[in-house]
Amino acid sequence: MSSTPAPLDPPQLARFPADVRAAYRCYRATGDAAAVQVVVLSAVREHCPRQPTLGSDDSAATINLHLVDDLGYDSLAIAELVFFLEDLFEVSICTQEIQAIGTVGELRGFVAQKLAEKSAAA
Repeated sequence: MSSTPAPLDPPQLARFPADVRAAYRCYRATGDAAAVQVVVLSAVREHCPRQPTLGSDDSAATINLHLVDDLGYDSLAIAELVFFLEDLFEVSICTQEIQAIGTVGELRGFVAQKLAEKSAAA
């Protein structure tokens, strides 16, 4: 039994900017890791309890921000972000895995790793 491919523009991304939706389509079409990074950063920004704190760039200052200490994520906000990423990228993330993630950059690397594992298993 094969799974149905995800739509090019899933409903989860409806409120996201066009460039983020384009990055997601690029990832779906080519597996481009850089496109995943754009989507993950945008998801972090979208779910961020302290909106003004998170920049919109790939700078070291943004990548090194701590989800809890700098951005105000609590367990509920982290759970919402994890559920969003699981649904969007069709991966499973367990509690132990997410507890080891502290920064925006670590989260981006983690999601890229999960997608690489998923691709290798396919």
